[in-house]
Amino acid sequence: MSRFRILLRQIWTIARRDFVATVFTPTFLIFLLAPVVMGSFGAIGGLGANAASKGADAKTRIVAIVEPARSADFAAIDLRLRRLYRQSDEAPPMLQTLAPAADPAAQARAQFDDKRMDVVAVLYGPLATPHVLTTPLSVRAGDYLALLAEDVLRADGSGIAPLSTATRTVVSRTAPSLRGANASGFFAVFGLFFLTLLLAGQVVSGVAEERGNKVIEVLAAAVPLESVFFGKLLGTFGVAVLFLVFWGTLISQATVLMPPSFAAGLAGLTPALGLPVFTLLFFAYFTTAYMLLGAVFLGVGAQAASVREIQLLSLPITLIQVAMFGLGAVALSRPDSWISTFAAVFPLSSPYYMAGRAAQSGSLGIHLLALAWQALWVAIFIAVGVRAFRRGVLQSGSGTFRWRRRRASSDKLVDTGVS
Repeated sequence: MSRFRILLRQIWTIARRDFVATVFTPTFLIFLLAPVVMGSFGAIGGLGANAASKGADAKTRIVAIVEPARSADFAAIDLRLRRLYRQSDEAPPMLQTLAPAADPAAQARAQFDDKRMDVVAVLYGPLATPHVLTTPLSVRAGDYLALLAEDVLRADGSGIAPLSTATRTVVSRTAPSLRGANASGFFAVFGLFFLTLLLAGQVVSGVAEERGNKVIEVLAAAVPLESVFFGKLLGTFGVAVLFLVFWGTLISQATVLMPPSFAAGLAGLTPALGLPVFTLLFFAYFTTAYMLLGAVFLGVGAQAASVREIQLLSLPITLIQVAMFGLGAVALSRPDSWISTFAAVFPLSSPYYMAGRAAQSGSLGIHLLALAWQALWVAIFIAVGVRAFRRGVLQSGSGTFRWRRRRASSDKLVDTGVS
């Protein structure tokens, strides 16, 4: 059996060992359902914030101090304008009309001191020249009151009843929309960042655990450390692929259980290259991003002697990863700027940016070039990671492959005549 086949067999043995040791454990089910746990906490926080926001919105008002004869006109036109708003958070606060007092200006200012409700804008005075009072954060609500006064005056000439009736027809878009492509691009960048942050970090924890219980020394005595490095990298990557297949299958079937309106909104997030090609490109960019970070984490994990040291060494890598996510998201919004060029060329940000670009751009050639460029950097990172891994495990200054060192030792013994 050739030396290369022996090396591949050793790598496969280590990879299979790590894969089985990770997957066939009760804790893997918890890890597999980690997005559900995180999503549940996020949903609980979002529901609490939404309930608090709705409670505040229910007591928020805009006030129009007008003659009682104008109150019905204001209410009718306000109802018509609110039909333009599809979401409650975009609509202005509820309108309340009051009859003018002896001093309308003082009455308007007194509304902001009412403890029963939160008044954010008040209109008073003649409709041709109204006065609008707003807080620094409610200028938009004041503009809405001014528009109401304008439309009420226009209704004096034409009446409040609508003068036209529109026929509405819903059509389906055949090509992906620019808005949908941009949104799917951002979700691709975020999804790749989330997956690499969640999955690549398990590499360093496995190395720390095996260094603590001396298993890594047993492996080093049995097979070359290069085989241990590649085996661990491929084994944890197999766990990551299983994670992707599991959640990818669930997400692909999730639209069946969703409300029709929500499913239609997700259908608008169509990548420019089409879903099958985009899925392949996303997996390819995930592979390069995982290999880059996995090689770094393996090299870092071999330098640490305790969990605390691993946390200290992993923190800068995590911060850099967050910075690369931010760079990819910003570059995605400026596709023709120097930032996008830098994000595409820099090896750590290139997978994030190009994954988003796969959703925006219909050109396939640029992605093949980017994958070749990233594959080159994966080889560089793995070469450096192997040297760091070997130095950390053996506490040796030599970074040469073990089989080369053995060959050199054998040659030296032959030269000296020792059998």
